[in-house]
Amino acid sequence: MPGQLQEVRTRIKSVQSSQQMTKAMKMVSAAKLRRAQDSILQMRPYAVKLQEMLSNIIDSLEGDSNITLGVERPVEKVLLIVITSDRGLAGGYNSNLIKLTKNIIAEKYSEQNTKGNVTIWNIGKKGYENLTSNGYKTVETYKELLVNISFDKVQDAAQAAVKAFENKEFDKIDIIYSEFKNAATFNYKVEPFLPIPKVEKKENNNKVDFIFEPSKDELINTLIPKILNTQLYKAVLDANASEHGARMTAMDTASNNAAEILKSLKISYNRARQAAITTELTEIVSGAAALEG
Repeated sequence: MPGQLQEVRTRIKSVQSSQQMTKAMKMVSAAKLRRAQDSILQMRPYAVKLQEMLSNIIDSLEGDSNITLGVERPVEKVLLIVITSDRGLAGGYNSNLIKLTKNIIAEKYSEQNTKGNVTIWNIGKKGYENLTSNGYKTVETYKELLVNISFDKVQDAAQAAVKAFENKEFDKIDIIYSEFKNAATFNYKVEPFLPIPKVEKKENNNKVDFIFEPSKDELINTLIPKILNTQLYKAVLDANASEHGARMTAMDTASNNAAEILKSLKISYNRARQAAITTELTEIVSGAAALEG
């Protein structure tokens, strides 16, 4: 019985230690989430409007300008920019993104993948480690981009993708990431990056007419790279906020589970302790009775 009590006490200390850790990680993630949430909420309206404007401009040109980034061509080579996190303990955040990536490759780019023509640029170590170990064609150049996120580092990655598309190294580029909604909710998305998607046609939807100053080509060739940089940066900020939200939620759940386990262990400890006391009393009474006899 003493051995059983010691075992339960050891388990209680272990669970309490784990609970302290998960509570601390929840507080850290909550602080980081507030900053990340502010960043994406301020950035998103600007980025969405820029993307809408870019699609409208490309649609309005209808081939009368030499804008190669809007030209669709047969999809032979594909680039997927997959944004996961560098660390785990975030619930199903990384596994869901990796699963989505695998599903997209299997369902949409199966033929290209069979030929070895699907390349993955990983932003975040977790996606790189998993997809590489599963035999996918991965590139590690940008896997540590989430360390001290900055617009300049994201811009380098975006412009490298633009250059690769212009050089026809890839015919289609998609971004796979999580779009932040709130601390407990985010959407896992596949977003086209290049070629620049056209505006969906609607009935009685008049074409937007732009007046270009300076020249059309000069303005667009300057504007397009900046908008694409912003699009990828928005995806990175979305993913960063989603990661901290997922980790905060996961740590909160872990802390609550630890509390339930502690409750159960304390009940077990009290029962074992009562049984030990009862056994000792019985032995004392039996010994006293034997002496009297």
